[in-house]
Amino acid sequence: MKLSVITDEIDSDLERALCVVHEFPIEQVELRTLWGVNIAEVGEETPMRTQRLLRDAGLGVCSIASPVFKTDLFGTRQRGAMHSAAEQPLEQHFELLQRCLQIAHLFNAPLVRIFAFWRAGELTPEREERIVSVLERALPAAERARIVLGLENEHSCQVGTGAELARVLTQLDSPWLRAVWDPGNAFVLGEAANEGYHAIQPWVAHIHLKDGIREPDGAVRWVPIGEGEIGYAQHLAQIAQSGYQGFLSLETHARLENLTQAEVSRRCLQTLQSLIEHVRFV
Repeated sequence: MKLSVITDEIDSDLERALCVVHEFPIEQVELRTLWGVNIAEVGEETPMRTQRLLRDAGLGVCSIASPVFKTDLFGTRQRGAMHSAAEQPLEQHFELLQRCLQIAHLFNAPLVRIFAFWRAGELTPEREERIVSVLERALPAAERARIVLGLENEHSCQVGTGAELARVLTQLDSPWLRAVWDPGNAFVLGEAANEGYHAIQPWVAHIHLKDGIREPDGAVRWVPIGEGEIGYAQHLAQIAQSGYQGFLSLETHARLENLTQAEVSRRCLQTLQSLIEHVRFV
């Protein structure tokens, strides 16, 4: 298992984010928002500037954290975080996907993260069928680009748990579609980390990590890694024992009073580094 981070969780300014990255044994980072603009919407200069900074830092890119298919398919008013991206209708997302695949090529990134539409309640067989149909349309572009699409379980999207993600991927037997596992997102929907990972483990290509506490009203508050209810010591042992050798990418979302995003991320990365070093001996 290898430590990584979505850089804008530290700072949207990549130069400032890399100052923190340098403190840890991180060889590749994940890109989502750069200088306040989602990576799917940046102009021509930003990728070149980013390339120069990463090259000078000796860093690669493990994933493009795109907003592809964060859009409405089922007539819901519910929306999740867009991370500086503009919401677009479904058909425009296929153009957005092409753009993100081109960006992935530019950075030699093997994976583009995608989603499964805004959540409208239970994942019914009818909704599952529609999701599978749309994803099937996206797969030829991924195959031509030779870049894997990583479908993330996102609590604000129709596929939000490991069990739901496994249902969809079971129907789409393609090497160009794999899972991005996020135990924090599953926690929001009431799924335990060990249960969700057990369901999705055969397809996992990338992992996001955040930690949370469920408040008395049922809402989840994001907290630094190790200070919530996910149980990362046990979960990382489970992941290691499964044979997973990919990236553990910090996506903390935690915000603490009187601490900057960089300081919160530093605390999380320190905890993760310690947990990873320990789990090697489990």
